[in-house]
Amino acid sequence: MNLLAMLLQNTPDTAAMQQSIHQAMVILIPVIFVASVIGMAIIVIPFWFICKKAGFSPWLTLLNLVPLGGLVLIYVLAFADWKVIPAPQFFPYPPPYQPPYPPAPPTA
Repeated sequence: MNLLAMLLQNTPDTAAMQQSIHQAMVILIPVIFVASVIGMAIIVIPFWFICKKAGFSPWLTLLNLVPLGGLVLIYVLAFADWKVIPAPQFFPYPPPYQPPYPPAPPTA
């Protein structure tokens, strides 16, 4: 900011400098807007799926858009009871094969 003020003081043609600064701002403002929308999507989309899988309303992810709201959401997810049914135990291998019983002796 100080550099910008110094440049504006030292240039005799301030109208040309102001016009170049205006052109730079016209370019930078949409770039900053698009970058912020992409950044919000990178944060909101994973939290949306986490909240759905945890049994909470996915709309809680909008807390990330509020300053310190993301911190509140992390604490809610960490310390609340999740309304999820535990997954059944998965055995990667089938149980070992049981050999057949030996034949019984004949009974009279």
